[in-house]
Amino acid sequence: MTEPSAETIDAAAPTASAAPAAQQRPAVRGHVLALVTVLVWAVTFVSTKVLLVHLAPIEILFFRFVIGFAALALLRPRILRVQDFKEERWFMLAGATGVTLYYLLENIALTFTTASIVGVVVAAAPLFTGLASAAVLKERLRAPFFVGFAVAMAGVCLVSFAGGAAGALAGEGIGQAGLVGVGLALAAAGTWAVYSIVTKKLSTFGYDSILVTRRTFAWGLAFMLPTLPILGFSPDWASLAAPEMWGNLVFLGLGASALCFVTWNMAVKELGPVKTSLYIYLVPALTVMASAAVLGDPLTPPVIAGVLLTIAGLFLSERGK
Repeated sequence: MTEPSAETIDAAAPTASAAPAAQQRPAVRGHVLALVTVLVWAVTFVSTKVLLVHLAPIEILFFRFVIGFAALALLRPRILRVQDFKEERWFMLAGATGVTLYYLLENIALTFTTASIVGVVVAAAPLFTGLASAAVLKERLRAPFFVGFAVAMAGVCLVSFAGGAAGALAGEGIGQAGLVGVGLALAAAGTWAVYSIVTKKLSTFGYDSILVTRRTFAWGLAFMLPTLPILGFSPDWASLAAPEMWGNLVFLGLGASALCFVTWNMAVKELGPVKTSLYIYLVPALTVMASAAVLGDPLTPPVIAGVLLTIAGLFLSERGK
């Protein structure tokens, strides 16, 4: 056997180095998509705050997903034909968990306790997703994942409670109603973990991401319809004519729903449910920064420290997956 010449080695080198680069591109794209998603979701809290003046949470939820479904239907005006009912059940589960149950549990939790507490508890979704992935997908979690969770949650608590919620909590106690709210928020976080696993399963079917998201919205709205009269769906139609009302609803429907669910599903496909869910840690920090930019809320030293801790926790958890 003759040894390869220098020219042969040089010619093969670019091919060998190109393979890792090609493997890295989807991962980079997945991180960018996840970051864009949480950036938009962080601003939704500011937008929702404006809408809550005239609309109930269930009304905002219903309208945003109707707008999102209509936008995706216009973007992909064709029917997604699934192979059988076994596949359809995964779409039904995605709609039930990612659209109906998660948002209903979160909104109802807000009626029992403060938005700060709900935000902290829901930010634990990456931990639930990691545990669910370890149990269902047999993914291995190492120590840095759990250390990162602790660091990120410390940052989330600093960010969420820096405005005085911590003092109020310490002075008054969380109370029985507050415990109900925490329980509902925990259920919401667990529900999002299930949705993340289901999204990973949907990505294996090979369907167009926009069509997958549209079908998920359809099932979510179908499951939501029976709850509307129970939760007091009775919108003030006249108020919707105001520019700040329909403008924020369009933002929630097109940006936070139609766009972000597509980008989130694509990120899960590229990175997996655990790595993608880690970006949820950033939502409270980004929300505070958006509130400072849009509403003029102050950025205090504890808030800045909390943001830095959250980012550090994200990177630590990333190393543990």
